[in-house]
Amino acid sequence: MPMARLPWIGPGSFDVRAWGFFLARWGDETAGAAAVAVDSTGVFMLEARSDLCVLWDIRVRPQYRGAGILLFRYAVDWSRKRGLRQMKVETQNVNVPACRFYQRMGCEPGEIHRFGYAGVPEVAHEVMLNWYYRI
Repeated sequence: MPMARLPWIGPGSFDVRAWGFFLARWGDETAGAAAVAVDSTGVFMLEARSDLCVLWDIRVRPQYRGAGILLFRYAVDWSRKRGLRQMKVETQNVNVPACRFYQRMGCEPGEIHRFGYAGVPEVAHEVMLNWYYRI
């Protein structure tokens, strides 16, 4: 299923100068990538906390699934070095592999937002799940 395009998020929506962007390479190929949001006004997922970061996105090509573990660990280490104490991760109830992955990585369920995507018709039936990782 293609990812829904959220109308309020686009280029220039956030100040990403403090964010971390990571790329996993295997030879000449990109195996995956991740982004960590931190210290950004307007990112409601950061809950106005200075000790919280958000694993904004993590994607891995199917043939390199193990790279997700490395990307996650690198994102945690990068966050730890910046003095952050907790990482928040959002996923959906329909993404069972992601839920299992975050649980294996040591994340704990935090919030369940039954109508978290109510404003996006393409995914309004999905439930927002927020996980937390203690850094």
